[in-house]
Amino acid sequence: MKARPALVQILPVLLAVLALAAGAAACGGEAAQEGGVGGVGEPGGSRDTAGEPRLGDRAAPEATTLVAALGDSITAGSPLWDPDRAIRAQLGSTVDPRSQYEYWAQRRLDGVRFRNCGVAGERTDQIAARLEGCARGADVLIVQGGVNDIAQARSPEEAAANLRAMVRRGQRSGLRVALVEVLPWNNGYPRAAEPISELNRLIGAIGEDLDVPVY
Repeated sequence: MKARPALVQILPVLLAVLALAAGAAACGGEAAQEGGVGGVGEPGGSRDTAGEPRLGDRAAPEATTLVAALGDSITAGSPLWDPDRAIRAQLGSTVDPRSQYEYWAQRRLDGVRFRNCGVAGERTDQIAARLEGCARGADVLIVQGGVNDIAQARSPEEAAANLRAMVRRGQRSGLRVALVEVLPWNNGYPRAAEPISELNRLIGAIGEDLDVPVY
């Protein structure tokens, strides 16, 4: 299975930064959090995200690749960031854009910018409902989700079916697409360990079937 160069370059950044988020509860804990939708001054949501700063703290060259990052709170940047300005205001002085994996990836990759479309607490069916808005005008789509399905007693098979459908939709739109495995959920251990492992197995199968990289 071959991945496009830009996606291959993103891989080590994603692995390192997503691992830092593993200590957070399933997108905020047993109960699903409310979250915002939108990006960094980009389409994809109805909440107030206009005029947001860049994800990285250095000026980027003219971007040639726009990556739409679609997912739950792991994508949003929990626990210290959210693309929704109102939710960031609730975080107060703890807010930190470095809590996003997109922040680190954008700093690493010249000519690439990210649109953060993460919403805390969402299941894969809810994430799927935002795909077109998030991916509008993008070149690459990264699909992440599933832990909230498990937290809400949905089956791994149902979550995998939603993820597969999102990948197909992205491909039909001409996007390069990548998937992200579900991170270990500390607060859900040991109950959630087996379904997470099964969902990750199914995510790997989606990657093989549809020829997309899996992070």
